[in-house]
Amino acid sequence: MASSEARVPLADASPRLPSWIRVRPPHGSRYPEVRGLLDGLGLGTVCREARCPNLPECWSEGAATLMLLGTDCTRRCGFCAVTTHWPKGVVDRSEPARVAEAVRRWGLRYLVVTQVCRDDLPDGGAELMAETVRRVRAASPTTLVELLIGDLAGEEGSLQRVLTARPDVLAHNLETVRSLSSSVRDPRAGYDRSLEVLARAKRAGADAPVTKSSIMLGLGESDEELDRAYRDLRAAGVDLLTLGQYLRPSARHLPVLRYVPPEEFARQRERALALGFAGVEAGPLVRSSYRAESLYRAALRS
Repeated sequence: MASSEARVPLADASPRLPSWIRVRPPHGSRYPEVRGLLDGLGLGTVCREARCPNLPECWSEGAATLMLLGTDCTRRCGFCAVTTHWPKGVVDRSEPARVAEAVRRWGLRYLVVTQVCRDDLPDGGAELMAETVRRVRAASPTTLVELLIGDLAGEEGSLQRVLTARPDVLAHNLETVRSLSSSVRDPRAGYDRSLEVLARAKRAGADAPVTKSSIMLGLGESDEELDRAYRDLRAAGVDLLTLGQYLRPSARHLPVLRYVPPEEFARQRERALALGFAGVEAGPLVRSSYRAESLYRAALRS
């Protein structure tokens, strides 16, 4: 088989969108409510920054994934639409309080918070994320909190700082199979480092959170490589998995090599469940935070 570099060409080779890729327009009264709340509190969301295709559906249902540490990322992954910029250590310390206020006003049962990578910070932003969890718990004790973190440069101390805040779910995305990782992700990321972050979270003892990861399809991966990735994630103790179609944000990003049909996603879901994941969401428009609460509750039932 050709090398991963050959399977991820730089030319605009993305095929035409198939019939099963359809984004629903905003509907329902909660969409303007959610938009107004986020704008009023000046909160960033990965929904907007990463151009998530599920934004209309989720916001219409009163759900959004909040993004901490600003909206500029220090990394440049070939699949991601988030702006790359070096913030020079600047951090808005009011973010945790504003997130907690949003949760209080929103009346959320389940909150997903993610981060931009902040390699300019000694702890990768771990303390601010931990503070956000603590603030949310103080404002709304019954709200469940899922943290979708970066690799924190592989620093054990930074990860432990996040874990001491005791998020209910600790998510970190593998993104792709091993052979494609160096072509798809920023050079500072790594397949084995991501697995180690997830494994360390699971080794936290009695306080270990439910762990979760995500893989994009359509970048040139094979079934055998996906099976290997599933097994690697299970070996790291990962409980939950999401599988979705990579969609190219712009002509500057990696092209889509294949649009995976819904029936194949269903087949991949069954393959992953057979390996012992407590819950798997799989589909063309599934993203790492999609239907996060129902997936978490699947883990509790297992």
